[in-house]
Amino acid sequence: MTTAETSTSSPAHPQGIVGLVPVILFCLIWSSAFAAAKIALPHCPPLLLLTGRFLAAGGLMLVIAAAIGRLRMPDRTSLMKLALLGVLNNAIYLGFSFSGMRTVSSAFGAVLISTNPLLVAMLAAPLLGERLTARKLAGLVLGLVGVAIVLRSRLAGAEDLHGSALVACGLVALVLGTVLFKKWKPGGDLFTGTALQSLAGGVVLLPVALATESVGDINPTPALAGAFAYLVVAVSIGAFWLWFRLLQTRTATEASALHFLMPPLGLLFGWLVFREPVSAVDMLGIVPIAIGIALVTRG
Repeated sequence: MTTAETSTSSPAHPQGIVGLVPVILFCLIWSSAFAAAKIALPHCPPLLLLTGRFLAAGGLMLVIAAAIGRLRMPDRTSLMKLALLGVLNNAIYLGFSFSGMRTVSSAFGAVLISTNPLLVAMLAAPLLGERLTARKLAGLVLGLVGVAIVLRSRLAGAEDLHGSALVACGLVALVLGTVLFKKWKPGGDLFTGTALQSLAGGVVLLPVALATESVGDINPTPALAGAFAYLVVAVSIGAFWLWFRLLQTRTATEASALHFLMPPLGLLFGWLVFREPVSAVDMLGIVPIAIGIALVTRG
């Protein structure tokens, strides 16, 4: 991350279609991760899948960075910050979320995680100096309403308390990881920094995965190999790098508001890959989501 990239001045929004490309790519790749995970999980326990994904992605990124001359290790302070961010954004967020969604409905989990823009906005005001205007707040509430509309028919009447608590812990980690990345602005190259975060998440999650899951339960099928490759290259490398890049060019509140798009896009990928039914009413939730994001990004 260069000095220009870590400036504390107001983020400059890229203009035109070119500026929308990273936003569109991030939303599409991030939302497709659920479909890829759904393909992989019958063949591999979740924490072992995540651990392998993080370690493979981090190692591959460091090799690529060295090959193209972008391997610039940060100073010790920045390295410690990146390690903590990696634990929050990878190990705790996804580890707790995957574990919790074993016993709660995926729709409830998605709605719970989708509250993160509201929580980020509330923390960003005192910690980052981002103004939470009435217009932005209205946009955030509209986005959450849209998510609830999209997933209304999939919400179970009663959810497991333990599973809900695990997903909530993952949510808190995601929110803290987002706000701390903006506040700390860790130094060094962004590509290398993303690699180090991924490695930190994998290293921390590894002993937990080995203690709670069995390597013998991994079934090395072509489906697992394909899904794992996609999760490593497209999601852990591509989407996470895009996410941190968006955090550099937008406020934490604006960037987090994009997560409202993930549930409807996730349903779209479920329909494309698994032919899961999606009704017209489901997709109506996109209207308040789109309006909400517009209010947040222009408020």
